[in-house]
Formats: sequence, structure tokens, C-alpha cells
Amino acid sequence: MSPKKNRPSNKVASALQSFGYHILPVRPAINEVLSEPAYASLNDIKGNIDIVDVFRAAVYVDEIVDQCIKLGIPALWLQEGIINEPAAIRAQQAGIFVVMNRCMYRDYVHFLGQERLRSNT
Repeated sequence: MSPKKNRPSNKVASALQSFGYHILPVRPAINEVLSEPAYASLNDIKGNIDIVDVFRAAVYVDEIVDQCIKLGIPALWLQEGIINEPAAIRAQQAGIFVVMNRCMYRDYVHFLGQERLRSNT
């Protein structure tokens, strides 16, 4: 995740954090993003990971899928514009739920945001 507030990864993570999700930033060479400690890789995170939201170019997805399979991560989300069909198929064959080429923030607001607004009124 980028520490730069104008980058999509930071904007999406910040929004999801405001919805109550615990965000664990993965970005080598930085210490903290969004007041959370940053990790150099998924392998460095202790504890369970529910979903990995990917903002990296498609060429890097194979390595991320390898880490998800190794760590038993149940879900992988490839953000809008990130398409790697072979890696997605390999992840699915390993039992990982995969969403590809969609924005997690946009989908949250579309599918859950309106419901959340209605339940608060």
C-alpha cells in the first residue's frame, strides 16, 4: 500500500478502514501507513489474514498467489485493471475465493453502503 494519500491503494484502504476493517499494509521499506505498522511481505504478518487486496501490476500477482496459497489465505481481490487469469485460476484451484478487475471500495459502497445508510436511519 502506498503511503501517499493521493494513490488509489491508500484511498481505498483508508475508506475501508473508516468502514471498520482492520487494514494491514504490505509495503517494503516503510514503517507505517494509516497508523498501522507496515509489513515487508505477507509472510511477515502474524495471525490470520482474511483477504489480500492487490494493487500491484499483474506481473506480480503470481508471487502473491504463491504466498496466499502457502499461508492459507481464503480470499484474494485484484483491484480494477489487474488481470492475471492463470494466477487467478491457480488460486481458485487452491481453494481461494478470487475477485479480479474490480474495485473493493466501489463494490462495498454499491452492495453494502446503501444498506448501511438505511440501517442507520
